[in-house]
Amino acid sequence: MSDEVRARHILVDNEEHAKQIKLELERSGKSFADLAEEKSEGPSGDNGGDLGFFGRGDMVKPFEKKAFEMDVGEVSDPVKTEFGWHLIKKEDER
Repeated sequence: MSDEVRARHILVDNEEHAKQIKLELERSGKSFADLAEEKSEGPSGDNGGDLGFFGRGDMVKPFEKKAFEMDVGEVSDPVKTEFGWHLIKKEDER
């Protein structure tokens, strides 16, 4: 079991928008980081949605749970938190 995860995310205000972005990611060939810069409404969008490494207890529960259970390289379906809807890409674990 990994102690830390490195992830990127795209934050938007509704589930439908998040689903549209995931479809665009799958169809356009754009990188997750490029789409995060274009589409994310969160402050991390400016650096491609990169959140760096984080441990358990560092993120809100639904986000953290999903990030830790994903495979490296995987992009999640939309995940709802108090901040909005996230697409998460797991970059690495250690």
